[in-house]
Amino acid sequence: MADDNDEVFGTTRRPRSRVAAFVIALAGAMLFASFISLGGWQIERRAWKHELVARVDQRVQAAPVAAPGPADWPKVNVADDEYRRVAVSGHFLHDKETLVQAVTKLGSGFWVLTPLQSADGTTVLVNRGFVPAEAGSRASRQASEPRGDVNLSGLLRITEPYGAFLRSNDAAADRWFSRDVAAIATARGLANTAPYFIDAAAVANAPATEPVGGLTVIAFPDNHLVYALTWFALALMVVGGAWRFVRADRQR
Repeated sequence: MADDNDEVFGTTRRPRSRVAAFVIALAGAMLFASFISLGGWQIERRAWKHELVARVDQRVQAAPVAAPGPADWPKVNVADDEYRRVAVSGHFLHDKETLVQAVTKLGSGFWVLTPLQSADGTTVLVNRGFVPAEAGSRASRQASEPRGDVNLSGLLRITEPYGAFLRSNDAAADRWFSRDVAAIATARGLANTAPYFIDAAAVANAPATEPVGGLTVIAFPDNHLVYALTWFALALMVVGGAWRFVRADRQR
């Protein structure tokens, strides 16, 4: 579109060449298609997330089933097993417990992960619950530790390797920021250990010195609709830009 400067200097801008117009149009079409595709993908993710939430809610509300045994360990995965309510029995190996740093609605402290050894010799890590930092020493809780064979239920959780965000587990220093089953089992010399851990359910009338169970937070961020609308809005902006481009080119 000619402007005042064009008139002053006696020049007139010419329409873009067909090659330039084609390249710009192609780039715009590719951007539009990409934004529409990304928006559609977010809509699909939103539907998948809602199905996942429904499945997890059904698992959490269901009656406990036997925890997966060694034959099923290779098949344990997030989609089919995360947050499944399971039951296990055995005796705790309290001398091999591990404290994992945690922040809960009760404040900062530790998760107490204790190996539970079953009659068949297999072991599963049980997150017995939360203790505040001042109760991190096992000596302060030892008198109330469960002895002998126990039966418990809880939620199956998938291992958390590599540590937490910006904080790596340090097995040598016994500092743990995530519940990395394989690393903890190696550090504690455990054999035949399940590749998952169990968040123990809350124990009624438990001693005050016992870890507080039942604090599993089940939350799935669902921002997919916002993301989808953002991508679709960008696609509309491309259309608007194309319209202005064509309009300006015709006025030249």
